[in-house]
Amino acid sequence: MAFRQLIRLVWGVVGLVGISLALACGWPRYPDFSAEARAYFSAIKANDQPLKAPRTGEWRHENHEPGQTLEQYQELAITRPDSVHRTLYLLPIGHFSPLQKKVLEATRQYLQHFFQLPVTLLAAVPDTFVPKAARRRGIEGQEQLLAPYILTHRLAGKLPPDGLTLMALSSRDLYPKPEWNYVFGLASYPDRVGVTSLYRLQDTRLTAANYTRCLTRLINLSSHELGHMFSLRHCTFARCVMNGTNSLAETDGTPNRLCSECQSKLYWTCRYNNRQRLLALHTFFQSHQLKADASLASRDLKRLPAVTRP
Repeated sequence: MAFRQLIRLVWGVVGLVGISLALACGWPRYPDFSAEARAYFSAIKANDQPLKAPRTGEWRHENHEPGQTLEQYQELAITRPDSVHRTLYLLPIGHFSPLQKKVLEATRQYLQHFFQLPVTLLAAVPDTFVPKAARRRGIEGQEQLLAPYILTHRLAGKLPPDGLTLMALSSRDLYPKPEWNYVFGLASYPDRVGVTSLYRLQDTRLTAANYTRCLTRLINLSSHELGHMFSLRHCTFARCVMNGTNSLAETDGTPNRLCSECQSKLYWTCRYNNRQRLLALHTFFQSHQLKADASLASRDLKRLPAVTRP
């Protein structure tokens, strides 16, 4: 076993032992949450779905991460909205069809419900700023853009005055470095900027037939990457949108739901109305025919006490 793998394994054991001790000793959870918020998280915890044993090639099989408790999260220097910096910005890069513009606007709406913060979809900019040296042809003949170039030359240091994060959405395929075939997206968390590509999420071309699948994937990857910008690490507690994935097939198996542990972290940072957020997400899922995610949100709503107004 390589030294780095051994270190990861040790930290994984330490993390699990720490969590087990905390639960066994009855250490207080949500100490600075209101009674309503504590009731909310205790209620939805029953709907957390356990993770299955990872298969060869999947993220948790290749990456042994210890996870992140609420208490560990609270010790970090977290990107937090304030009275000035509270808007999440989306910047489309490239040419987009009317159907692609529709999926971008739906993603903007979803992220606004998910984070309970203003989300602005900026006007699209052409990708002509990417020079020939940062472009290539992929193995399928498609044009690809070098993702780090976009981060460095178009996004870093370009946050609007009221911006909390800035995420670009590319119509073209991306690659992170010459030896890689492609990448779904890339981010610089310290700079709070990232870029995601629609190309593979729409199975190379968006149509009415695959629109719902593309939307499901785009809101999953976008909320996941933005979650990282809020210092949420990969989730190892339950099936969760913050689970790490190694492939599009693995991403398709993750829900568009934060587990109770990860929800408590986002709530601690953003301090929104939990019931209002859940209702907004449930309505979004239903109106866009995202049946599996609507079912999960419905189960959470049914767990809430009638008097709970978090």
